[in-house]
Amino acid sequence: MNATPIYLYVGADYVSAFAMSAFVVLKEKGLDFEIRTVDLKAKQQHSSAYREISLTRRVPTLLHGDFSLSESSAVAEYLEEVYPAPRHAAVLPADRETRARARELQAWIRSDFMPLKSERQADRIYFPEPVKPLSEPAQLACDKLLDAADRLIRDDRHGVFGDWCIADTDFALMLNRLVACGDPVPPKVLRYVERQWARPSVQQWVALPRG
Repeated sequence: MNATPIYLYVGADYVSAFAMSAFVVLKEKGLDFEIRTVDLKAKQQHSSAYREISLTRRVPTLLHGDFSLSESSAVAEYLEEVYPAPRHAAVLPADRETRARARELQAWIRSDFMPLKSERQADRIYFPEPVKPLSEPAQLACDKLLDAADRLIRDDRHGVFGDWCIADTDFALMLNRLVACGDPVPPKVLRYVERQWARPSVQQWVALPRG
């Protein structure tokens, strides 16, 4: 339970990878919150009302009492500090170096792989349809992603850093762009994606209504 009201602003189509990340953090911490949707197709994020809430005019945006914050990784770190373990579940590793690695992975996923993201969009996870073979730039990005997955994923660990953390959700969603589109991935990568996707907090996001 939390005394201060929490609102999470997300795109009305519920397909944003970053909105999902913030949603999962809130669910994992057991916090009460209300979802408020923003119609991105209608450019509602540029309305005067939303500009007052979100500095970046992006989703997700967290409103915690009178405090607002955008960018999902910033939201995760803020909630980790305001609602720390052990009273609330940890969403980032406790060890300083491991936490830094988790942040590295999150930042990398957000800033890289643009050709792959363009050709394997996150909404295909929820609305499958035939896709074209990857272009050369996208294939290079795919190879780089799968090389990292091969180095990080182990079947004897739930998460890439041992225990689950929010970087696992972000990483699994990035890999699921390939899985959902039928691109070949190594068996251990598929098992990792399925393991992360089965997490209750993720399934609660998946279950949200989509048109």
